[in-house]
Amino acid sequence: MMNDNRHVSEFEEKIVQVNRVSKKTKGGNKIGFSVLAVVGDRKGRVGVGLGGAPDVSSAVKKGVSYAKKHMITVPMKGTTIPFEMYVKLGAAKIILKPAHPGTGVIAGGAVRAVVEAAGIKDIVSKILGTKNQASNVYATIEALRQLGEKGKQRLSHRETKKT
Repeated sequence: MMNDNRHVSEFEEKIVQVNRVSKKTKGGNKIGFSVLAVVGDRKGRVGVGLGGAPDVSSAVKKGVSYAKKHMITVPMKGTTIPFEMYVKLGAAKIILKPAHPGTGVIAGGAVRAVVEAAGIKDIVSKILGTKNQASNVYATIEALRQLGEKGKQRLSHRETKKT
């Protein structure tokens, strides 16, 4: 019987993008790596982090560490989102729509990584504007953040109407 001492994390980590970057110095080229990581607990919390380091494993650790520190809570209605959301952030335009149970995640790579890490099981989305994965990931995070803010505004607006 083997004793497995590895720590089992409650978070799921997804690497969206690995970029090799280089800088010209007088001693030659200095090469490093930039990693875009998405971290989520599949229960409504998700974060994104960009880490850079001379080797890929250190860059992944930095990106995941940053993502865990900057997580947002996503409001959910069953297995989907409460209402439709459109966000434009830079050149990225993202449309997120709620879907009926059993639909699944209909999304492109960047959006899919974020919504699956958040634990959303039924959603329809469309990426417009840019093919830059980093921009699309940040726009998706912003859309999910605004879902929470606008949901609170809608609730307070309903309560003021009732009185």
